[in-house]
Amino acid sequence: ASLGGWGSSRKRKGFASFPRMLSFITPVSLPGYSLFLSQALSVNLLVSFLQDISHLLASTFKDLYTGDVIGADIEANWIKSQGGEDVYHEAFTEELQKVQIKRKYNCRLTEADRVEENIIQAQARARAEEERALNVLKVDLLHLSLVFCFTVVVASSFRWIVDNELLRKNHLTCPDDYITDKLPVTRAPKGNFYISRVQTAFSSPLKLQCLILHRGLCFSKKSNGSQEVAWKGSKCKAERERECAYLAQLEKRQNYLKNPRFFPPNTLHGGKSLVISQEKMEKIIAEMTVEIQNVTSTCQHVRLIPPSTSAFAIGPGKFPGKGGMIAPGMSCQYVVQFIPEYLADYEDYILVETQVSEPLLIQIQAKRPAPVLTLPRVIDCGSCLVGGIKVTLILCRNEGFSTGKFCIMPKKAWPPPNFRAVATAGFVTQDPFGIYPAVFELAPGQSTTVEVMFFPSSPEVSQQIYTIVCDNCQVNDVTVTGVGQLIALELLHVTGGESSPEPGEVTDGTAQHLIRFDPQNPHTTEEKNLVIRNSTHVELPFYWQIIKPNLQPSVPEEAADFTKIEYKRDTESAFSLNPEQGVLLPHADHEFTLTYAPQELKTYHSVIQMVLRDIPESPSHVLPDVIALEVEVKGSTEPFQLLLEPYAIIIPGESFISVNVRKTFKMWNNSKSLIKYTWEKIAACDIVEVEPHTGVIDMNKCCEFELTITGGKPGRVSHNLPCKIEHSPEPVVLHVEAAFKGPFLCIDVPSLQLGLIKWGESVLRTFEIKNLCQLPARWRMQESQVCLAERNEEVSPFTIQPSAGEIPPLGTCSVSVQFTSVLCQRLQTILELEVENGEGSHLPVFVEVQTPQACLMSSHLALTEIYTGISVKATSKLFNQTLLPAKYLWGKLIGSQAAFCSAAVSPASGTLGPNEEKEFCIELMTNITVSLKTDAILSKQKYRTDVLILIFSYSDGRQILQSPCDLLLDFGSEVTFKDIVKRQLILTNHTGISAPFKLEAEYFTGYSAALEEICLSSGCLVKRRGPITKHAAKRAQSGMRNNSLLSHGKGVAFHVQPSSGTLKAFQQLIIEITAHNNMWGEYRDDLVCKVGGQVSPLRFGSHVSGGCPVFRSVRLNNPTPFDIRLDWEIYNQVKDDKKLVDLLMFFGDPFPPKDMDKNETASTGSNSESEIAEEITQEPTVQKIVSVLIRPHEGVAANNPYSITPRQIVVPGGGSISVCISFTPHVLPESGTEAQCGGFVLGFMIDMAHDGGMMFYSMASDLIPDQPLSGVLTDSVMTQSLKLINCTKVPLYFRLLLSTPFSLASTDLKKSTKTSHSKKEETEQQPQLVLYPQQNMLVKVSFHTTLELLTYQHLPDTQMLPGFQVLQFENGERKLKFSQNLVIEHSNHSTQLVPVTAYLTVPVLELSCDMLDFKTCFVAQTKTEHVFLSNRSGCRSYWTALLGIWERHNNDLEVFSVSPPNGILEAREGDQPTKDVLQITFTARYTVVTITGMLGEKPCKLQLRGRGSYDGKYEDLHLI
Repeated sequence: ASLGGWGSSRKRKGFASFPRMLSFITPVSLPGYSLFLSQALSVNLLVSFLQDISHLLASTFKDLYTGDVIGADIEANWIKSQGGEDVYHEAFTEELQKVQIKRKYNCRLTEADRVEENIIQAQARARAEEERALNVLKVDLLHLSLVFCFTVVVASSFRWIVDNELLRKNHLTCPDDYITDKLPVTRAPKGNFYISRVQTAFSSPLKLQCLILHRGLCFSKKSNGSQEVAWKGSKCKAERERECAYLAQLEKRQNYLKNPRFFPPNTLHGGKSLVISQEKMEKIIAEMTVEIQNVTSTCQHVRLIPPSTSAFAIGPGKFPGKGGMIAPGMSCQYVVQFIPEYLADYEDYILVETQVSEPLLIQIQAKRPAPVLTLPRVIDCGSCLVGGIKVTLILCRNEGFSTGKFCIMPKKAWPPPNFRAVATAGFVTQDPFGIYPAVFELAPGQSTTVEVMFFPSSPEVSQQIYTIVCDNCQVNDVTVTGVGQLIALELLHVTGGESSPEPGEVTDGTAQHLIRFDPQNPHTTEEKNLVIRNSTHVELPFYWQIIKPNLQPSVPEEAADFTKIEYKRDTESAFSLNPEQGVLLPHADHEFTLTYAPQELKTYHSVIQMVLRDIPESPSHVLPDVIALEVEVKGSTEPFQLLLEPYAIIIPGESFISVNVRKTFKMWNNSKSLIKYTWEKIAACDIVEVEPHTGVIDMNKCCEFELTITGGKPGRVSHNLPCKIEHSPEPVVLHVEAAFKGPFLCIDVPSLQLGLIKWGESVLRTFEIKNLCQLPARWRMQESQVCLAERNEEVSPFTIQPSAGEIPPLGTCSVSVQFTSVLCQRLQTILELEVENGEGSHLPVFVEVQTPQACLMSSHLALTEIYTGISVKATSKLFNQTLLPAKYLWGKLIGSQAAFCSAAVSPASGTLGPNEEKEFCIELMTNITVSLKTDAILSKQKYRTDVLILIFSYSDGRQILQSPCDLLLDFGSEVTFKDIVKRQLILTNHTGISAPFKLEAEYFTGYSAALEEICLSSGCLVKRRGPITKHAAKRAQSGMRNNSLLSHGKGVAFHVQPSSGTLKAFQQLIIEITAHNNMWGEYRDDLVCKVGGQVSPLRFGSHVSGGCPVFRSVRLNNPTPFDIRLDWEIYNQVKDDKKLVDLLMFFGDPFPPKDMDKNETASTGSNSESEIAEEITQEPTVQKIVSVLIRPHEGVAANNPYSITPRQIVVPGGGSISVCISFTPHVLPESGTEAQCGGFVLGFMIDMAHDGGMMFYSMASDLIPDQPLSGVLTDSVMTQSLKLINCTKVPLYFRLLLSTPFSLASTDLKKSTKTSHSKKEETEQQPQLVLYPQQNMLVKVSFHTTLELLTYQHLPDTQMLPGFQVLQFENGERKLKFSQNLVIEHSNHSTQLVPVTAYLTVPVLELSCDMLDFKTCFVAQTKTEHVFLSNRSGCRSYWTALLGIWERHNNDLEVFSVSPPNGILEAREGDQPTKDVLQITFTARYTVVTITGMLGEKPCKLQLRGRGSYDGKYEDLHLI
């Protein structure tokens, strides 16, 4: 490759695409290695300079200082050791090879950059050297006047400058490879001539050798050109002065442009001419030698005929011999001189005559390189306004090889008689042009500015020709052209067109155009576009001004005088233009925006003028501003045209006050522009407003509004509502009329009949006040003051509750009127109802007060044969002696034995109708054994002070035939040691009731827990061995039993058989007592027989002081069909406790319902009056806030050492539930060794019918059958019972409404269904239920657990169903809560609500980890890991493990497996969740295991990852 193409070949190889690197060594980019290498290098560099502190460096840097530096040999060893099993070594070696490759690449890049830099520097130096030599040669040639045709060649210096060895080192071609000539021998010069010899062959037998002169000498006179000058040594003084003069002459010629004649005359040397006369002009002489050679074989005569031009001369010839003869092979020489008179080009020839027929012609040329100017042949000055001046600047540069002096003159002045006449100091003028400068001189490469001035005086095209003369006698013509123009503006286009004056219209006298705008509204804007053309080719600066019009009538007879026009600026004009000022481009169209923006209601008339700046009037006078275009503009304004539809709003009829009455209307905008409106608001007494309140209406559009009027007082109102229009002086007014009325209340009863009441009694009646309007109504009710004045009373006996208030729109208010009788009378009065801002009404009231009277038909009742704990029933009658209904209430027992007996009267209270005789039942039960007694029970008559007393006597049916002291069971005194003695005891039940019993010895008890096991094992033994060994087996059995009974070490044991059971009514039972002994002596004991319903104590046994709690589980059965709520209280029995009674005070409910977190919950039951509940038969009572209770003292309430969980439970009807009782041993004091802890638990039963509702506790695992593989159930039902009681005296018709997931099922629906009375009734509504007076109905309420309910827990919050809630507990348990109300809808459309709540426990699955990484395993070897799956809920879970999709679809390649694939996780017990172990095996792949539950559990994902390898080091030897 050549040097010139080296750069391109380098780029093709790709070197140029990489960045340049500044260093040859790049640190190894390995983890930790770069820091180590840098520290090591830094330490090694300091070794040679810090030998005295090496110990300090070694102690500081340790191995980094004392270790070996990583060198090339270490790197080579690392690479050679590649291929081992060390992963880190392989990675380090791979990174090291990358670093070495990068290092070599960087070294090559650096070497390539060095070669490139050397070539570039060599080329620059060679070019500079060649230019220097060429410039020196050119300067020498400028002194010659005679130059024969030649080409200047300078030898290249690149060969000697470039580093050839560096090129060869990089395998590049160097100049020495293709330049074979030898180095020239340089000799010292001997003169001023440098001659090269050129041979030219002719057709003549003579051969000429032409010497071309490269440099000549200048002489003041003719001198010898062959004068030799020594190359070395000093010159004489005369010669040095001559050379200095010659150099000074050259400097003067070079500084030709600094001729003083171009300076002003008043300056130094100014005005003097440097034109040298012909006599003083220095002669330029050049010589050359012509050599003529004879190439023939004979001698030849030669004669030269000299050139005809006087500038050439030929000297005498030099022949080799005499006589002018040239021998064959010899040559002669002639000297040709060139002496020019002018700096022009000369051509001539020399004729050589010989003896041959044809002469030889030698051409002679003497040329000087002509200067070349960059001046165009035609100079176009463009366009200029008449009277103006336009100057065009042209840069003139001499691009020739010689200096030239130039003179510019008009064409008609050439040739000039004298150059002094045309060489002017200013512009060379030819109207309408001028050129400056007239004379200038330019050296090669030098430039000057030529100014061409154009000043037209008429609108025409002008052209002049100038002649440029050079000092080398060359003449050229330059044509200068220009166009003179006048101002010419033209209005081409107006949006909407121009307007014409109407007949009789007054217009401006000077305006050329009229533009009229359509009528507009104030503060609006209308635009029109104007297009103005600049017809000239001259830029025209302009600005717009708006003036008032100079009006003149349009009568043609009257002529206006425009010389006296005065222009006044219109400061109140509504017109504007954009842009306001600028420059009109030559021969171009310009668009302007004319804007009309009126502000007031009037007519606008203005004149807009386009004023041009700096317009010339003549070359010597320039006008400041000239009006070039006048446009008259007119515009008018009109008010906004708005139309209300309708213009007035009259609201028919009467409307309620405080109720928004809305009417719609429209407002049309017929204006020329859009409007902005704002409606005002009236809010004094009545409120009148419009919506939208504010806004914008486009032109020819309408907007629909809504009028809202709210009356403040009854009556008719009239208002004018203004609407403000922006920029409009007058508002738009909307007239509004309306009539209003106040609220209207209606009492639902025409009169209040209180009927016949008892004296001293209060009667309560309730009625409703209905608000028949859509307004809230304030009211007040009281007894008429006129009626009070007639009875001479100041305080009314009527209590009205509430007596005043506010009823919402279309609402009702229940008002109760209570009359308290203070005397027997017949009362007729009026209750007045006053309504604020409305009409009142009156309610007549009638009441009659009397006193009731009742008696017992028999005041004594005798009862016989009463058993303890067994109730006895008897009947009696009560008679009402008056026509008034009499309410009665049976009280408590009185008498000496009243504390040990209990009596219940049914009905306990009631009402006796007029002269009614009612039978009642008395149920009496005694708790102790008493003899014949007499007690009494009180019956109080309400509203009377007298009391009826029923006296009855009774006797206990139980008889103790024998006292315990008379009973003695004697086994005798002759009992043999270890003998077994039996006695019998007869137990007789003398009563008619069954009673449980239990017998055991008080101290020498013979019961053993292992006794039954011994009997069972012995029996099996006897059966196995057969009849031969029966006797021996029985004997062994007896011995074993005896040892077991006597194992307590007391010596004697009494075994009772049977020890417990049930003694039926009047039954006799034989009890066998067996005495066992293993110690002689006399023994006495008491045989205790416990009969009756005593509850056996719950024993916890003996435990260490401060030990762990002991738990016992007790199961409670509810045999009734009703749910029973139990609230547990724990009491400790304190020894020697002398307290008799407990005074208990409760605030609110003694046992409030509690939620799952043991927090009290508010009752969600209905507060409306109930007709089915038992309480509705009672009179309204005030809610108890504080309750005080006195009861016998039985123990001290405490929470330790005994506790029960849960403290509040609901035992479902027909079901059971377990409670946990725990005992925590106390820490005994140091003085005590043991302590007896006695206590008891009381369960307070609460009827769930009056509780906060029905509660269901269900689990999602109810859907899992006993055999899970058969699938999951679709439905699981939990049922509870609800008892409905009708305590009224009339049948109640109602319907039960309840939605899913709850359902209803009544056990008495068939007999309680009401039949429809008409066909229409049957089709419109479903059959109702009927509940007759004093009857009850059992309704089954069920909760359905379905798979669909389990999906509710995953719904987003926005899709949650009403009454559904997800409960998340801190221990991880999750429950779904479903809340509804069982609606009891009565026939009178009143409703009762019974809250129904269900808690559904759902399973919660959790994995012990989210990812299981087997890492790298040996191929075909299975690796096993274990993962724990936990259930954190109280519900069982049926789970399944699913592998990833790829794993399931590729059964042939089993990579991961899970064992077991499914299973059941039991519910959590205590605080710890239940767990299963998943065994996961791997054979090499990545997948995901998803644990899903069948009960809607959130899936648990376990990511599995592993990698297979054939490397033997991963093989687990334990698995082989």
